Amino acid sequence: MGKTSSLLEDLIEKAGGCAVVDGGFATQLEIHGATINDPLWSALCLIKDPDLIKRVHLEYLEAGADILVTSSYQATIPGFLSKGLSIEEGELLLERSVRLAVEARDKFWDVTKRVPGHGYNRALVAASIGSYGAYLADGSEYSGCYGPDMNLDKLKDFHRRRLQVLVRSCPDLLAFETIPNKLEAQACVELLEEENVQIPSWICFSSVDGENAPSGESFKECLDIINKSKKVNAVGINCAPPHFLESLICKFKELTEKPIVVYPNSGEVWDGRAKRWLPSKCFGDDKFELYATKWRDLGAKLIGGCCRTTPSTIRAISKVLKEMS
Repeated sequence: MGKTSSLLEDLIEKAGGCAVVDGGFATQLEIHGATINDPLWSALCLIKDPDLIKRVHLEYLEAGADILVTSSYQATIPGFLSKGLSIEEGELLLERSVRLAVEARDKFWDVTKRVPGHGYNRALVAASIGSYGAYLADGSEYSGCYGPDMNLDKLKDFHRRRLQVLVRSCPDLLAFETIPNKLEAQACVELLEEENVQIPSWICFSSVDGENAPSGESFKECLDIINKSKKVNAVGINCAPPHFLESLICKFKELTEKPIVVYPNSGEVWDGRAKRWLPSKCFGDDKFELYATKWRDLGAKLIGGCCRTTPSTIRAISKVLKEMS
């Protein structure tokens, strides 16, 4: 796979065969009192409270996260422009999202590496690139319906500048998240090629039925595109209910040789139109602990949490995976 993947592969190896991704970001910001019911979501804190973002990154590092995902999921140039910011200000905020995670990682590691037998790995920073649906903030990242006028070139144009700015900010990894359809997966793959990106990346899909991409397209169709790319180093599922993951990991194992990454939500359901979480059967930390071992045994190489998971969830996952390694 070339040298770009070695950073990620080395971390997985150091972590004993399965590395830990951090957990829900907006969830933790809200626990600390941030108000983020806004189309920019957690990216709003890049403007209003960057110190809080750093604090949350540190909480996940202390919990045992091997990978920090930046607060740029919903941070887009068009989104910042709609808030009255200039293109330059928007680009600076994207750079800030990477810098805050890197500073948190370096601060934590400078202290931790001096402690004998500390049991932590030096974490990697993954720059989050949310789907076009995440920017729309209308729930379409869970439907894959981008309308009849959307095409490959428009999706590439939407993602291109943000990708360029994040790459020049020097994260360790790129994380394309909640991709809901084949077209956007193809746009991400082609962009990585066109921009000749040398940073390892993963592409994660969402799923609402536990079998297919939200668009209804099969994961075979989606992964056929990704498998041809040397620029995509891992593939998986994020922000889907945890009870879908066993069958999806098995499906992905049949469809790809790339490492599989999973970071589900807590099982609660997001109402994209009403902008609220609907009460539903959700996983507690004890269940995550139990299921993380199953996901690892089935072949997942990177495991974490997404919406409504917290540092205590990640602590439980980290503890049980470290005991197994």
